[in-house]
Amino acid sequence: MGKHKGRAWHSRLLAAALGVTALAAATSVWTAQADTSGGRPSGSAASQDKRDRPVAKVAAEIAHASDRGARGVNITIDDGPDPVWTPQVLRLLKDEGVKATFCMVGTQARAYPDLVKAVVADGHRLCNHTVSHDTTMDTKSEAYQSQQILDAERMITKASGGVRSQYYRAPGGAFTPYSRQLAASHGMRPLGWNVDTKDFEHPGADTMVATVKREISNGPTVLFHDAGGERSQTVAALREVLPWLKEQGYAFGFPVR
Repeated sequence: MGKHKGRAWHSRLLAAALGVTALAAATSVWTAQADTSGGRPSGSAASQDKRDRPVAKVAAEIAHASDRGARGVNITIDDGPDPVWTPQVLRLLKDEGVKATFCMVGTQARAYPDLVKAVVADGHRLCNHTVSHDTTMDTKSEAYQSQQILDAERMITKASGGVRSQYYRAPGGAFTPYSRQLAASHGMRPLGWNVDTKDFEHPGADTMVATVKREISNGPTVLFHDAGGERSQTVAALREVLPWLKEQGYAFGFPVR
């Protein structure tokens, strides 16, 4: 999501994250011990195995390419899950036979775990979009960046029932060398975008479709949103864009890791 988006959404998320942020100084200690087993008792052997399972480090460079090659397209959906719009997006993707990457805000994942599980069940991938979607993260301390990324990782993994995020997308593209390396060390490839539909500005579905058609030659990763506001235009744009991309010979894939 672009940094020029209105502040109301960000303010609500920051309010929802109160209490979590206060623990930033202790993040490096207790996050390593956090239970990511989907809510099962921490004393169980299954939970212990899941916590202790090593996570393979991935590249820290910001990914834009598709695992489907030169004619691949990555559909990415940010800021959810949302109880109104995420189910509509999921139905549309299923109807079109398209897999996408959902970049989830930690507090949203914690609030709607059934939707996180639905995303996973449909074969989509998860992406960490921080706890509170702070687009000024690149101006904050390393402790704060760590809290935002690692707490969101814990929230999303628990909500999903144990499925980890494979990517990390900084709100508004506010990456830092530290945040990229931290995410990569936890198995989350930093994820950028090539085509910004600017759907959070509500430009109209036709304008969003035209943007994709005009800019898809710039690269394969397309940015949409399923939360943070009214998203009927996004749903309408996806309904037109997905068949058009198929007609042009594109194959839908996931960002490289």
